[in-house]
Amino acid sequence: MERVEFLVLKSLLHNEEFLRKTIPFIKAEYFQDHNQKIVFEEIVDFVNQYNETPTQEVLSIEIEKRNDINETSFKELVHLVSNLTEEPQEFEWLCNTTEKWCKERAIYLALMESIQIADGQDDKKSPDAIPSILSDALSVSFDNHVGHDYLQDYEERYELYHKKESKIEFDLEYFNKITKGGLPNKTLNIALAGTGVGKSLFMCHMASSCLLQNKNVLYITMEMAEEKIAERIDANLLNVNIQDITELPKQTFETKVNNLSQKTQGTLIIKEYPTASAHSGHFKSLLNELALKKSFRPDIIFIDYLNICASSRYRGGSNVNSYTIIKSIAEELRGLACEANVPIVSATQTTRSGYGSSDVELTDTSESFGLPATADLMFALISTEELESLGQILVKQLKNRYNDLSIYKRFVVGIDRAKMRLFDCEQVAQDDLLDNKQEEEYSYEEKPKKSFDGFKF
Repeated sequence: MERVEFLVLKSLLHNEEFLRKTIPFIKAEYFQDHNQKIVFEEIVDFVNQYNETPTQEVLSIEIEKRNDINETSFKELVHLVSNLTEEPQEFEWLCNTTEKWCKERAIYLALMESIQIADGQDDKKSPDAIPSILSDALSVSFDNHVGHDYLQDYEERYELYHKKESKIEFDLEYFNKITKGGLPNKTLNIALAGTGVGKSLFMCHMASSCLLQNKNVLYITMEMAEEKIAERIDANLLNVNIQDITELPKQTFETKVNNLSQKTQGTLIIKEYPTASAHSGHFKSLLNELALKKSFRPDIIFIDYLNICASSRYRGGSNVNSYTIIKSIAEELRGLACEANVPIVSATQTTRSGYGSSDVELTDTSESFGLPATADLMFALISTEELESLGQILVKQLKNRYNDLSIYKRFVVGIDRAKMRLFDCEQVAQDDLLDNKQEEEYSYEEKPKKSFDGFKF
């Protein structure tokens, strides 16, 4: 190990390409030898101050200025620096060897820190910090990507344009049409509805659909108990009226669940938090805990629902208005979606005026207009007495970053509240809602656009 550390110091002094690539990821505590640690610190300080690599002579002079070494240590350090002579190495091998060393040292140090925490020797950190410490150590890697060079990276960009994006599909035709095939990763998607219209029903139905697609689903609830959410999903997946679930004999219930488990390779985890007590930081800890304890990584996350989450940036009861609170929650959840690389689906309430409206608008979003400003997809679920009698619910697009908002702006889906299920209606049910521009069929893939006539390069 000491030979690797010595090789790293030599390469930092004499190989500028290696230095530029690796110095952001190497930490002083990775060096076991105290003198090597001091030399590394001086190299980093010089590079940060002058943006140049120090020579051996300059390095010796800088070390001499330190107040934390005695004469004996100084002689040892000068001897160490004099031996840091140039020794060319194959660049890729050098980077790979250094990266492996960094990972091994990071994991070792994380384990030592975790043991201290577990033994109660660290007053500043609790055992809850251990999963995060270990996760950070395991994720150590060299990544020199600092942005997209528009002119140099055109090939990468071209391949991206023609790469099929991974999406979570709906089992509802018109939702797939308006999203061009489903929900992409790193997005925040919001259903807007009044009390009792069907926000939780929509999310429970979609969670059930994703499970049947062999996806791993995480359902976070802060409104209802875990068992109540599971009961709704039981009604959907087991094809039983929600009122009749408690009347099922245990053997019948067990048979239905076993049959269901044979139809999917996915997993559904339901986690309950007290209302307004959990924020994105708690959700990140939950993801780490699930990964460590159950090897579970979700493909999609449902949060029921956004307005009763807490903000990690603002304390409850602080002198901050609701616009700022809700906007910050939305931004934090969208950040979580990016970090976890999944789509997040949540919901929000309508205002009092929007509750009884048959034509809900973005302005009917309760508490904060900052929420629709942050969301990637936002749609209203609208129920009227007439729609209820037909067993339908109206969906109206309010914001859409995936497709043209005017395409299928309004459509209806069937609703079976007894079985907590949504389904596609016959086309005749859509005819009165779709104007001529919207009746054209669109595939999930984007149609090629016409070229710019007369445009010359």
